[in-house]
Amino acid sequence: MAAESAPRTARDFARIELTRSILAEGRRQLSQVGPGELSLRAVARELGMASSAVYRYFPSRDHLISALLIEGYNELGAAVEAADAGESPTRLTKRMSAVLHAVRDWANANFHEYALLFGSPIPGYVAPDDTILPAQRVPIVLLRILSDADAAGLPLGSPSVPIPRAEKAAIAPVRVVVDGPLSDERLVRAVMAFSTLIGAISLELFGHLVNGVIDYDTHFDHVVDRMVADLGLRRVR
Repeated sequence: MAAESAPRTARDFARIELTRSILAEGRRQLSQVGPGELSLRAVARELGMASSAVYRYFPSRDHLISALLIEGYNELGAAVEAADAGESPTRLTKRMSAVLHAVRDWANANFHEYALLFGSPIPGYVAPDDTILPAQRVPIVLLRILSDADAAGLPLGSPSVPIPRAEKAAIAPVRVVVDGPLSDERLVRAVMAFSTLIGAISLELFGHLVNGVIDYDTHFDHVVDRMVADLGLRRVR
């Protein structure tokens, strides 16, 4: 029998609450100055703490950015997983549409966090390995749906083209996270679909479609329809 974990002390709970407060203030600062200007000293000042106290929780700005990345990826991942779980497992079209819209909905509700996850790289910052698993949560859901499509024997929505051996090698790490069957062709299309998803949302949120698209909801719905059709889940409307 596994040993029971020791009960948390008042100090443990205080540390948890203070960590949450630091992260919350860090997120607030993201909306004010962006990740490049994020400052632990400013966080400490806003919380009425000595900067040395904040450094005990986050030794550097980069540690705080990493924690905010992990928090953001996990929130987005949870939203997408909930959207997938809300549909019948056999209704692959509904599942894919729900998760793609969930990404956009979360992005619209969390603009600055989305910009941190998928915006411009922060000069001098390199994300550590512990951001990898949270970042994989959304792709894993998308790949799971496509694996279910392969298992059900659904054909692709358009003719395939030969996949060079170099391309198979280039995206080999993606296959590692797939739990089930997935053809090379559908895997390539999955990577392309994820790029299309993030690209469409980023163009909208960062203002690059102003005067080009006048109804974002209608446009995104059609983008989703075409993605779903290309992936072999439904004919485009």
